[in-house]
Amino acid sequence: MFRFFSLTHRLAIFFTIVAAAVVLGLGILFLVATESHFLELDRITLKDKQHLIENIIVNANSTDDIQSRLREALTNHHGLSVSVKDDNGNIIFRTEGFQAPATLDAPTPKNRTAEIQSWEDQGREFRALNLRFHPVHSAAPPLDVLIAIDMHDHTQFMAQLQRTLTLYALGAILVSGVLGWFAAYKGMAPLRAMKTQATTVSSHRLDERMPIEAVPVEMADLAQELNKMLDRLQNDFQRLSEFSSDLAHELRTPISNLLTQTQVALATRRDADTYRDILASNAEEFQRLARMVSDMLFLAKTDRGVDLPNKERFSAAKEAQALLEFYEAVAEEKGVTLHHFGDGAILGDRLMFRRALSNLLSNALRHSKDHSDVTIDISETAQAIVVTVENTGEDIDPQSIPRLFDRFYRADPSRSHPQSDGAGLGLSITRAIAQAHGGRVTVESGSGRTKFSLEFPSRLIL
Repeated sequence: MFRFFSLTHRLAIFFTIVAAAVVLGLGILFLVATESHFLELDRITLKDKQHLIENIIVNANSTDDIQSRLREALTNHHGLSVSVKDDNGNIIFRTEGFQAPATLDAPTPKNRTAEIQSWEDQGREFRALNLRFHPVHSAAPPLDVLIAIDMHDHTQFMAQLQRTLTLYALGAILVSGVLGWFAAYKGMAPLRAMKTQATTVSSHRLDERMPIEAVPVEMADLAQELNKMLDRLQNDFQRLSEFSSDLAHELRTPISNLLTQTQVALATRRDADTYRDILASNAEEFQRLARMVSDMLFLAKTDRGVDLPNKERFSAAKEAQALLEFYEAVAEEKGVTLHHFGDGAILGDRLMFRRALSNLLSNALRHSKDHSDVTIDISETAQAIVVTVENTGEDIDPQSIPRLFDRFYRADPSRSHPQSDGAGLGLSITRAIAQAHGGRVTVESGSGRTKFSLEFPSRLIL
């Protein structure tokens, strides 16, 4: 049922219930304590009258003397009723209009503690002690004495007190409920402010943040986590926007080339060799598009957390040597000398490792100076296996290094090579592969040397 109420109303109801429990509990406790106090006062009064009547009966010389003394002693006692009977049930003394019920317990002997008895008669409540006394003169039989107090005044007082407490409890509960709702409403003000702030967040206003300083300590952590979430969303949205723009730009060139070549080929009749050349050129563009789509699918999987297809332990040096043999022809064209040093056992996916290292090696050959060298160095630390690819060439602009691994990002034009068929995804894929293995990739560039380092943890974290 409470799920249909707002948090403010839930807190207000909770405060009201707690206030009602406290007020009603105190009221009941007060009534019980008052009733107990009246009972004790009645007990004291009855005991006092017991001693008075006992003194009269014990010290009286005759039955007439008892009647005379009791009439004189009890005349001005409002609400007090007394009945004295002998052993045969004959009434010796009785307050006018007083009639004891027949259901009372037997009189209590003098040497025993008498219990207070209660009864109602015509809407009036009585409390009494039923006792048995022996006169001093031995010839007189024992007397049964019933001392009763009319509870009318007490009953009226308790009824009035109960009505007063009821009205006070209802008023206190009502006021507590209103104050509880007001306190909850004011307490929820920071949440409403955060809600209002959240409604202003859109794709065009992702820089809005929750006011951490303006909210209570209990909500500061929530506001801080929401701000972190907005930071992640802003970064992801910015990357997505840049990616969409870059993807459109990268796809536009091959599609434009395909469209232009096809339109030119269809403009006039040409011989078979010409058509064959055009189709071969188109095939190269299609291959480039296919590689780009394949790379994008791979990066999309890594963004969702890809699992390594085939996990095994392999030699990093053996894979590096195989890649150096593959790129040997490219290196000979530029007069670049290839070297590799060291070894280390990597636990992971062999093909993904080879692809990451191939991207770094291809990038190093592309940007190396002619007649220089490219070195692959494999070292092992206590925490990781480090594979470093180093080449000689122009330094990378320090401002470009933070974005070097972004998709479709290319460094400054002085390092670009028009003959390259790359789409700017190689380093992004390399970073994704390293992260899939629980590692990372870093770059250092300076003094004519550029060094990319792949770090793979000694124990694979999956």
